[in-house]
Amino acid sequence: MRKRATFAVLAAVTALGGFTAPAAYADETVGDIQITNVSVNGGKNVVVGVTDKTITVSLTATDPSGIWDADFYLWRGPDGTDPYYSADDYVTPNEDTTPADCIASSATTSTCSKTFTFEPDWWLTNAHAGTWKVGVQAWANDDSRTERYAYTTTRIQRLSKLTANAGPEPVAAGKTLTVTGKLSRANWDTLAYAGYTAQPVKLQFRKAGTSTYSTVKTVNTSSTGALSTTVTASTDGYWRWSFAGTSTTPAVSAAGDFVDVQ
Repeated sequence: MRKRATFAVLAAVTALGGFTAPAAYADETVGDIQITNVSVNGGKNVVVGVTDKTITVSLTATDPSGIWDADFYLWRGPDGTDPYYSADDYVTPNEDTTPADCIASSATTSTCSKTFTFEPDWWLTNAHAGTWKVGVQAWANDDSRTERYAYTTTRIQRLSKLTANAGPEPVAAGKTLTVTGKLSRANWDTLAYAGYTAQPVKLQFRKAGTSTYSTVKTVNTSSTGALSTTVTASTDGYWRWSFAGTSTTPAVSAAGDFVDVQ
């Protein structure tokens, strides 16, 4: 069975992955080892719906003796403090094996990876959406080692959905067209989708036979995430809503709804 990701609000923890936690926040490197790249979820934000989401985190490291192992952790907390002892939230990989899955590209360089699973039905709550720091560790065959507490960051976001409906269809030229929709996002506390309130959403139109949408106006969502506005029908085309996203919720655009103007 897959090992569940470990999650804790830390007051104190013991050494992780062979490193002894230093007394103060500071990166550490011993020897010639270097980390040259870190990738979280292929460079994309971690967007989670109401079911489990597993991602891969990898690093590329180099050392004259070759790379032996690597480890990773995600955390949130005040800058300037040691995540081992003062992180608000802390997540470790699914795999607790040593060494990690490392693939050598040369005698000196390898890319190592592990996976993380985000589980709304277990530990993930709405409060965890936002920016997380990515800590990484790597070891070489000659015992050189390095640790970077916050090599990069990633965003963990609540999956968003957006609908659009324009009517009546067909509509006479010059008559009023009503465009409605709803912006919702995953609620990790209830394992359902709920309206995203008080958010600016753009109403966009694409004329039939063209490929580009143009913004007509911006409307704020209601207390239930609903959208509604009116426009004057002039020509055949597609109407949609488009949301730019926030730090906790990804951008999303509804599928265009075609209206025949007669």
